[in-house]
Amino acid sequence: MGDGWVLVTTPELTMLAATLVLAFVLIFLPAAGRTMANGIDWNAGARDGVPARPGIITQRLERAQANMWETLPLFIGAVLIAHVAGEDGPLTFWGTQAFFWARLVYIPLYAFGIPFVRSIVWLIAMGGLVAIFAALFT
Repeated sequence: MGDGWVLVTTPELTMLAATLVLAFVLIFLPAAGRTMANGIDWNAGARDGVPARPGIITQRLERAQANMWETLPLFIGAVLIAHVAGEDGPLTFWGTQAFFWARLVYIPLYAFGIPFVRSIVWLIAMGGLVAIFAALFT
């Protein structure tokens, strides 16, 4: 396409792109909390010294971010391998859907400290990842 737009050709690649946008947004959520705790001067400066401990929601968002980074490379790799291998199908479709939507819901559940439901939502995301893996080996 000559107009500069990238064509996302499958629902799986669309969900991969959406997940990358979600991961990008997740960079800024805890960063905003740290800026609130330490001030704009600290954030814009060299960040020398010991920063103030951020609030509990910011700490939870930091952990949600770390959790996303643990699985994001696996998700990216699995989706791209499935696409290149031509293994896009029901398992990859539903797997990418489950991973993205569960990850989206996971962030506020973690931020607001909602136990058990958060863990179930995490398991749904992992189930989506397993479905994509299964498509690669079946």
